[in-house]
Amino acid sequence: MEDREQAGAVLFDTEEPGRPGSALGGAVYGMLFVLGLVMGVVGGFTQAAWHVGAVPVAAVGWLLALFGVCLGAGRMLRTRVGAAVTAAGWLLVSMPFSVQLSSGDLVISNSPAGYVYLYGGVLAAAAAFLLSPTSSRGSWLLRGHVPRKPT
Repeated sequence: MEDREQAGAVLFDTEEPGRPGSALGGAVYGMLFVLGLVMGVVGGFTQAAWHVGAVPVAAVGWLLALFGVCLGAGRMLRTRVGAAVTAAGWLLVSMPFSVQLSSGDLVISNSPAGYVYLYGGVLAAAAAFLLSPTSSRGSWLLRGHVPRKPT
């Protein structure tokens, strides 16, 4: 246990639920999930808004934004979980938006922009997940200050 503390223990640790970092870790991952939800809602309604010829520029822009946010979350937290949580929030909104309701309502249609947004978004999220680090040290944000023993 002492070696782990000297190496920089991660505050988001389930072994020690009383540590104040557990709440911070939960808040960080919760906010990343909410960010993914918001990106899914806004992106779902605006992905077909702008075309240049046959190129759905708005959908491509949302793909780049999703990739950037997921990769940034994974790199800042130094774990793939950050990228996965953000992508899960986006997927939770985007996939139901592509299902046509019995009344005929549909947010993401069977258009080129819809296909680019959905399939490209899944690929962008997967690429961001795979490019995120797998470090077990944890985030600079979630890592606590461990005082050194006097020598």
